[in-house]
This record gives sequence, structure tokens and C-alpha cells, in this order.
Amino acid sequence: MTYRIGIIAALSGELKPLVSDWAQQADGAFLTQRGNVAAIAVAKGIGAARAEQAVSIADTYGRLDALVSIGWAGGASCGVQPGTAYQVGEVIDVVSGDRYVTSAVASPIKLATLDHVAGRDEKRRIAENYGVSLVDMESAAVGRAAEIRAIPFHCWKAVTDIASEDLPDFNYFLDQEKQLRTRQVAAYALTHPRYVAPLLRMGRNSKSGADALGQTLRRWIDEGRYADGNS
Repeated sequence: MTYRIGIIAALSGELKPLVSDWAQQADGAFLTQRGNVAAIAVAKGIGAARAEQAVSIADTYGRLDALVSIGWAGGASCGVQPGTAYQVGEVIDVVSGDRYVTSAVASPIKLATLDHVAGRDEKRRIAENYGVSLVDMESAAVGRAAEIRAIPFHCWKAVTDIASEDLPDFNYFLDQEKQLRTRQVAAYALTHPRYVAPLLRMGRNSKSGADALGQTLRRWIDEGRYADGNS
């Protein structure tokens, strides 16, 4: 019997190490069969609407038995650092107040999903108000999709920027569909050199985080831990 897992990310770079030897489809999905597991990985962009679109694409490959939100997240507390794939125990939708408990109920890591990019000061306030260690813009949408489908929800995240990092306000560089205009970020950094070093660190953290996510998810699937209620 095949166990079908939908793996949802925002950006292709988050998936790259995981799907390096998977089969890419015309709709952008990546497919693999690992033992009795059929995995469908999809990245369609930043934010809830794009996450919902990615889930819909994964749905076209057959009924999903589980959904996984993976990718990069901002650090909101000093307890999380780059280079590690953190398994999240609870996701909080800051806009709606809804909470989505993952199958990793024993994990102390909590994540807050926002509808915009949180800066350093806002991340501190969110950490204090919600007790979270991470922030992102997609995981709550994946949790909601899993709840609607009555299937297990899993979440793995890697840190791109630590809680104290001073970065540009990325909200100014999002287009109307909330996708990041990377060329504009680079141009801005050239005229604001104090952001060059933090952005370079963020790039290195993103790569090491994606590598950690890829290694962890492959092991998680191959060892059958997706079937463990407290994986």
C-alpha cells in the first residue's frame, strides 16, 4: 500500500537538496517513490495563497495521507540557530489565532505564521506574546489544509536569520503577489552597505538550512518515522 506525502515549500531553493534526484513534472512538482512512500514536493511561492496552490497541485497526484511544511524561517528566539532542521510541534496563525498541532507533539519548538515579513523588533514581540522560536508566512496554511483533509501535519524549518540580526525590511521588496524581488534587494544593499554582511550571512544560512532539511527529510522518510505519531 502506498503512503502519499505532500511536501510543501515556498521557494525552490528550500527544496533543492531534497529533490536533487527526484523527477520534475511539467507543473513544477517533484516526485519520488521511496519504498512504499510516494512523495510529492511542490514550491509555488511565498505566503498562504501560494501554499494553498502548492497543496492543490500535490492533490492531483492522488489522495494525500500526510502534509509536510518545510523551508526557511526567521529565528525569533536565541534558542534556534542556523544549520539545523527543527521539527515544529505547533504552528500559530497570528492573523486568525488558529493553532495547528503537528504530529511531533513532544517538540518544544513553536512557529508563528504571519502575512508579512517580520523584522527584528516584531519577531521579539511575537516571541514574547506567543512563546514561539520561529516565524514564517506559509506553515499555518499547510496546517489548515491538513486539518481540512483530516490527515497528519508535519513541519520542519531551518533558520535563515537569528533573532538579533538586523536586516532590511523585506516587505518593501515584495511584489503584488508577495514574491520577493531579489534584484531590488541586491541593489538596495549596494547603497546601504551595512546590510551587505547580514545578507551574505543569510545566504549562507539558507544554503546550510536547505541541506539540513534535505538530509533530515530523506532520513525521516526512509526510516518510516512519518508513521510515528510522535516523530
